[in-house]
Amino acid sequence: MFDRGAGGRGLIIMRNFGAICTALMLGAGALAFGLTLHAAPAQIDPHSVMSDPAQARSDYIEHCGGCHGIRGDTVPAHLPELEGRVGWFMCTPEARAYLIRLPNVAHSRITDNAELADMMNYVVFVLGEGSAPVGTRPFTADEVAHERVHALTNMNLTAERLRLANQLVHQCHAPESIRQLYPGEKQ
Repeated sequence: MFDRGAGGRGLIIMRNFGAICTALMLGAGALAFGLTLHAAPAQIDPHSVMSDPAQARSDYIEHCGGCHGIRGDTVPAHLPELEGRVGWFMCTPEARAYLIRLPNVAHSRITDNAELADMMNYVVFVLGEGSAPVGTRPFTADEVAHERVHALTNMNLTAERLRLANQLVHQCHAPESIRQLYPGEKQ
């Protein structure tokens, strides 16, 4: 039973209860047949991976927001959209390193490696909106120091991104749309 006088909230509760029961039954059925269900990624508190979230956001806006958009939504620019997607690049060591080795990151005017790590954690965990795989560890100052000396040069960055995106689709079950620079891009 539910109270119709609660602005429809009772109906919502009943629908949610029904969805939960259905999910439990499907899960039990899957286990009976030896199948595994993939749970939704656990949400990490994005601010817990940065020493100064306000500074990380400010650094992103100053150094990256002009091209990638303040919220990571680049359309209609022909650049990779970060919003809700960039976290997938944390799935493999090679794709993870790629994010730091990008020339505009590796050669950033942010010389403090901890500050750059915070900015990249802002990109991955805030702009990426839960797209990072469960258990993804944040970038560290040591990792940034190591990777930025290996900046990508003399290569087609779009082709390299596509190569890594193909790996993410196959190895990490990233959505097919990750191959595009932004959702809906005409190839």
